[in-house]
Amino acid sequence: MIPQDELAHARAWLAAASNDFLCAELEAVYDEVRRETERVNPVCVASGRCCRFEEYGHRLYVTGLEAAYTLARLPAPLKRDALDAAISGGGCPFQIDNLCSVHTIKPLGCRTYYCDETAQEWQKDLTERMLAKIRAIHDRHALEYRYGEWRGMLGLLLDAKITS
Repeated sequence: MIPQDELAHARAWLAAASNDFLCAELEAVYDEVRRETERVNPVCVASGRCCRFEEYGHRLYVTGLEAAYTLARLPAPLKRDALDAAISGGGCPFQIDNLCSVHTIKPLGCRTYYCDETAQEWQKDLTERMLAKIRAIHDRHALEYRYGEWRGMLGLLLDAKITS
């Protein structure tokens, strides 16, 4: 059973994800990431490794607001069984044929992670700087700041929707 305070935070993130002003702030951070990433021009071979967490031994972490932002902009709602299948399969529920089906609405970690070995020189710094900006958005809008594993955050948000 999920604690009520966690469900309340998740509901607040979901509500915030429909606030155009707040989302414009988040999108400005994402746009800054895009500009900085274009400048370093990392190699992406569309292998899909970045989305196969278990197979490649890494995790994607997001803030509650980022996960809610993505869910709020999906063309069709994420179903619990699709999320559960992705978890049991070790990957992301939005990877289709090695490609990201939520590319334009994906969270910061997806925007800064590249398999390109040269990316490790700059991606950690960029991620930390932009994460600080996202935390500031949480603070400005009095939203609880939580940083958690992507699929776990999505599950919490789905649970919050069900119990509202």
